[in-house]
Amino acid sequence: MKQEMMVVLIIFILLFMKLANKEWKKETVLHTVNVLLFINLIAGFFFNVEGRAFGSMYITNELFVFEKNMLNLAMLLISFQAFDWLKNHEHTIECYLLLLSSLLGMQFLISSGHLLMFYLSMELSTIPLAALANFDLGKRRSSEAAMKMIFSSAFASGLMLFGISLLYGTTGALGFREMTQGLYSSNLQIFALILILAGIGFKISAVPFHLWTADVYEGAPIAVTSFLSVLSKGTFLMVMVQLLAYTFGPLIAVFSNMLMLLAAATMIIGNLFAIRQQNLKRFLAFSSVAQVGFTLLALMVQTGEGNTAVVYFVLIYIFSNLAAFGVVTIISNASGKEAIDDLKGFYKTNPLLSWVLAIALFSLAGIPPTAGFFGKFFLILAGAAKGNYIIITIAALNMVLSLYYYLRIVKAMFMDANEQPIEKIQSGNYAKLAAVICVAGILITGLASGAYHYVYRIVIMN
Repeated sequence: MKQEMMVVLIIFILLFMKLANKEWKKETVLHTVNVLLFINLIAGFFFNVEGRAFGSMYITNELFVFEKNMLNLAMLLISFQAFDWLKNHEHTIECYLLLLSSLLGMQFLISSGHLLMFYLSMELSTIPLAALANFDLGKRRSSEAAMKMIFSSAFASGLMLFGISLLYGTTGALGFREMTQGLYSSNLQIFALILILAGIGFKISAVPFHLWTADVYEGAPIAVTSFLSVLSKGTFLMVMVQLLAYTFGPLIAVFSNMLMLLAAATMIIGNLFAIRQQNLKRFLAFSSVAQVGFTLLALMVQTGEGNTAVVYFVLIYIFSNLAAFGVVTIISNASGKEAIDDLKGFYKTNPLLSWVLAIALFSLAGIPPTAGFFGKFFLILAGAAKGNYIIITIAALNMVLSLYYYLRIVKAMFMDANEQPIEKIQSGNYAKLAAVICVAGILITGLASGAYHYVYRIVIMN
């Protein structure tokens, strides 16, 4: 539990700083947290062991360690991007306490080997996010986002608990290994599986459980939106790999068809709604909905290549989405503008930021040679493994459709004229560093074949 203990240690350090009879400078707090998060990221690569604890309620192996390191990296990048926002915020330490508490829940969620621990970890990862969505205390939209987040999470939790109770009633076990032995595709177990998939569907914004996404993304502070879009969604996608492959494996004939329908609906609805958006945060919300549809393609086949493609795509998604959100954060902090039309002529005044956003959008669209192309290629290839050509055709058409709305933003920045473009923005050093890391990640994870081969090896071995 090294990674979890490191996060707990950072939380306690921040608590002591908050309780101390001293007024800390905001820059001092932010520098301290960034150093601690960097140490946490580096420490995650050393002295890792495999094993089980608490009667197999907690499990760790090389794959889980890698997934937690991905979350630690995303947390560090979000902290870099939020520097300029938080240095002017009254509740800097409280924001990090909530973010780190949610991160801790996500790490326990990945290592859960028991349905009760799975549920408690899910609640720990979700409840702080409702408070964070309302962190812009003076904005009505932020309060509305928090309310929608609370109601959606409560409904998803209720469905999940109902499904867990039905599974316990039919299998007599809550441990993942023991429960698997009692699965025999009865109607009650299939209904329980539907409820659990619906609960997770809310967390990953799969259609038709996506209705909260755009409103919460728009109303929450951009740093919180980034956290929701990348860490929360990525965690539940990686957890689905373990649940479907090793726990609900005997029900593959059932959930494969469910995921096929969800994938088709999620891709189509996400793309169609993304075309209509004018607000950048709402646009990225529906973009993330469409991206989930592609990951469900690989999850429905349950092969080693499919599970590898999901984990590999989450890694790419972290770099791509955070690069896009990073530029949106810089623009919003400097000018308060969040509309796509505001980006017209942006290249003339901010060429470097324009290129960062363009590369991120190319990756999200799946345009070579960015990593997003290889990520979607492996997802679609995995989905085609069992001859599901209809859903693959739908995915290919949706990739073509997505080019329109991604390139629409690129066109606005580079080609459209604007008499009053956004002025030259002087971004902070942390924001620049985050942008460089994200762009490097987008290029390296795609062009360096070793990244995919490493993920494939640890997924197959674990």
